[in-house]
Amino acid sequence: MPVPDLAEVLAARRRIEPYLRPTPLYRYPALDATAGTRVWVKHENHQPVGAFKVRGGVNLVSQLTEDERRRGVIAASTGNHGQSVAFAADVLGVRAVICMPEQANPVKVESMRALGAEVVFGGADFDEAREHCEKLAAEQNFRYIHSGNEPALIAGVATGTLEILEARPDVEAIVVPVGGGSGAAGACVVAKAVRPSIEVIGVQSEAAPAAYRSWRAGTLVEDRTSTFAEGLATRTAFGLPQQIMRDLLDDFVLVSEAALRDATRLMIEKTRNLVEPAGAAALAAVLTDPGRFAGRDVALVCSGGNISPAQLAALLA
Repeated sequence: MPVPDLAEVLAARRRIEPYLRPTPLYRYPALDATAGTRVWVKHENHQPVGAFKVRGGVNLVSQLTEDERRRGVIAASTGNHGQSVAFAADVLGVRAVICMPEQANPVKVESMRALGAEVVFGGADFDEAREHCEKLAAEQNFRYIHSGNEPALIAGVATGTLEILEARPDVEAIVVPVGGGSGAAGACVVAKAVRPSIEVIGVQSEAAPAAYRSWRAGTLVEDRTSTFAEGLATRTAFGLPQQIMRDLLDDFVLVSEAALRDATRLMIEKTRNLVEPAGAAALAAVLTDPGRFAGRDVALVCSGGNISPAQLAALLA
């Protein structure tokens, strides 16, 4: 699979402009005081489906061939990739089927159905849903959209980093949540092309460390996934994001489930935004190692805001 470059990210921005507005990059003094440094929050939770992945979905679906559009698309997701594909399919007039785990976030399920996608449940977690999805794709000849191994998805989500650097060219570090790794891979492609000294750091839950362990090992590995942050919950790593991260990512850190819970509550309190646990992972990384970031201008990618009422009630209890 080819690695997208900056030119492809710029082309992706032109494709998505008719459908998606740039998201805000806000600084909150109360959050600065908590983090001990200057933090700028990239609000991908302000996207129409509440998550960054919609950028990639629109970029990919807008480039489908006539044959692929006629066949329709299928994807596996815990929610945000599925919403991305459903949104893009809706605005571009393509049939979409999304395969989800049995206990999927109901907020995300409702969103996909409202966008006209057919939701199919199968499996206890993302990877079991993905296996079911791949089987359906082969049987029914859908255009399968993998959640990580798609250059057009990575080029699309990378447009968010373009917006960060245009708004704050002095940013010294960008911290990005990692599930499959498309967001961190996209951040690397842009940041290292614009200014190689920008530090790009991925963050994942220690309760779902497959991408982290794969990056450390230099080969794809599987691991458990027991995190409550479904946006970070993958048992396997993906080849294309890993290839990009191995070449360009400066560091990859793990945070505890307790740190994710604390960061989610803090993000909601200090920014007055609904934030899902995966979307607070970047803040969790900064709060876990404040000395590393002290005195620097740091961009935190708030990757999504699709927290369910049950998750919110549990956090605030």
